[in-house]
Amino acid sequence: MFGIELQDGWTIYIWLISGAAILVGVVIGIRWAASNEQFDEDIKYLVFDENDKDKMDPEEFKKAQQVNKQQEERRKELLEQREAEARSQNQ
Repeated sequence: MFGIELQDGWTIYIWLISGAAILVGVVIGIRWAASNEQFDEDIKYLVFDENDKDKMDPEEFKKAQQVNKQQEERRKELLEQREAEARSQNQ
């Protein structure tokens, strides 16, 4: 059709290249997630707030409040770090 004649068996190479690309993408994604604190089991508590107190066990609510506090502190640390980096780059 376009003057390109491929021999039999060439499709396996396309599958191999596609599979390798997917595996590389997965590894990059996992490394990014690990370096950006995405594998935290307590992340499930971040969806709760004061309005959910009556829907939760007292222990779970206490844990949710603690996790929210820790996440807010970590957020402030990261924002301060980014601001410091931005100031150092501008100078």
